[in-house]
Amino acid sequence: MTNDLAYQFISRNKLAVVSTIDGSGKPESALVGIAVTPQLEIVFDTVKRSRKYENLLLHPHVAVVIGWDNETTVQYEGEAELLANDSSSDHYREVYYAAWPDGRERAATWPGLVHFKISPRWLRYSNFNEPATIEELTF
Repeated sequence: MTNDLAYQFISRNKLAVVSTIDGSGKPESALVGIAVTPQLEIVFDTVKRSRKYENLLLHPHVAVVIGWDNETTVQYEGEAELLANDSSSDHYREVYYAAWPDGRERAATWPGLVHFKISPRWLRYSNFNEPATIEELTF
């Protein structure tokens, strides 16, 4: 598995399950809309009143599952970072808006909407069709 093949697979999927850990160590998961950079960074939005927002501020380590059609998935582990309201973070928001054009309107109208970027640390691509393929990348 190369970064390019992982990018192609992830970019074809617009939804993912993001799992976080709350302040007491309990896991929580949420379905989110995602976008991905060629460096395999995942970008998503959420609101400050969500559980995942608080969890990510406490514990930035996340697990993500992308894809499930036809028994093909990417398991992804990484570290989340709240994007600042500055020009260096605008690139990531633009990646997100390219995948989710309505995201720009949400950002302007939803109170407390923020964006996170997840940097990859490990991923596993699994395709259980014949011939079965399971490959890992470490960053």
